[in-house]
Amino acid sequence: MKILIACEESQRVCIAFRNKGHESYSCDIQPCSGGHLEWHMQCDVMEAILLQQWDFIGLHVPCTAMAVSGNRWYGKGTPRHNERLEAIRWSLEVWNITKKQTKYAYLENPVSVLFPYIKERVQYVHPWQFGHGETKKTGLALYNLPDLKPTNIVKGRDPRIWKMSPGPERAKLRSKTYQGIANAIADQWG
Repeated sequence: MKILIACEESQRVCIAFRNKGHESYSCDIQPCSGGHLEWHMQCDVMEAILLQQWDFIGLHVPCTAMAVSGNRWYGKGTPRHNERLEAIRWSLEVWNITKKQTKYAYLENPVSVLFPYIKERVQYVHPWQFGHGETKKTGLALYNLPDLKPTNIVKGRDPRIWKMSPGPERAKLRSKTYQGIANAIADQWG
């Protein structure tokens, strides 16, 4: 399949699909940190989605303004609430265009104010269901895809992401897809 994983500079999901023999590309406005520049489109996600008909698209839209964990900064009545509204508007636009460009798609975000606006089914998963001893409730809006099945349930339940110290790399590190989830996506949906 010809696959686009949008808003993914780390290439974790892209590489998981490549390892299964698919022609997979990552796309982000950020430079690639996954090591395969030849598979990375550094451009606006809309441009990449509209480039061609894709067999499969995964969206990892930015979550900072939409995550419920940011309600005190982006909730109603806060100075940054308009940033949240714009993030919702943009993400829905990207999601709707994606569904016109492919038959199969998912949109990933943590527990988010975005999901009530999406008509498609939303499944929630945790890293501990895929071999990582951590909690990080993550939503997947599914377009013509079945639920992702757990592959390796482990006992650990450490909220490492939630406890992460502030710093310049915090947002980037918190947004990375766990390898076990990336592998399950490629195995089950590829």
